[in-house]
Amino acid sequence: MRGASRESFARAEQALAGTSPAEELGGELFSIARLLDGSGALRRALTDPARPGEAKASLAQQLFGGKISAAALEILTAAVTGRWVSGRDLGDALDQLSVEAEVAYADSRRKLDEVEDELFRLDRVVAAERALAEKLGDRSIPVERRQALLHGLLQGKADATTVRLAERAVDGRGRNFAGSMRAYQVAAAARRNASIATIRVATDLTEMERSRLAEALGRQYGRDIQLNVIVDPGVVGGVRVDIGDEVIDGTIAAKLDEAQRRIAG
Repeated sequence: MRGASRESFARAEQALAGTSPAEELGGELFSIARLLDGSGALRRALTDPARPGEAKASLAQQLFGGKISAAALEILTAAVTGRWVSGRDLGDALDQLSVEAEVAYADSRRKLDEVEDELFRLDRVVAAERALAEKLGDRSIPVERRQALLHGLLQGKADATTVRLAERAVDGRGRNFAGSMRAYQVAAAARRNASIATIRVATDLTEMERSRLAEALGRQYGRDIQLNVIVDPGVVGGVRVDIGDEVIDGTIAAKLDEAQRRIAG
């Protein structure tokens, strides 16, 4: 988001922070985002820069009052009183806020670490199972059927927040399943003021190795680091660390690739 949209999102995020975590809140905000996706007229009415913020807030209250929780209405009202560079930015903001609401609810139940781990593991399972990934991404299959497939896989094996987020990742709002799942993991890490480091190694790390690596990265970056470890024989040896757009590649495979480039070059 840019400029005014970023500022409006920040105000809506403050409104979310002022509410008590609730199980239904994330789903409500996501449903409004989907409703905005399907109605250009509603998007324009709620984001028209020529209309006073109070008028847009009044419209939101008329349309949604009594149909969503007081907390969801408070967040929506805070959002529509702001200015948005694009009408679609409002839907994107509510989508992001819906994820933050889910994460906050998990945190309130002391389930945040569990949810974060389950999201990572599901992401890896889907990435490894090509047939499953293709089904989940097949837009010719109704979204309800694809969500039911995931629900069947996770029911009784994962926290309810994980299940809801996984089902939402199938919907996507323009992102693929993997992209949505990674965004959810980032949101969970942000709740703990941590960053996610994706670690690729040839053989799994021991708990002591994980702890030492997390501490070393934490000192380097000045914040807590959550490790997502992927065992990948292709690294040959050493460790590859991805944190955001930054890559630290100390693997033998990378060194061999560099040597080959030098020979060829």
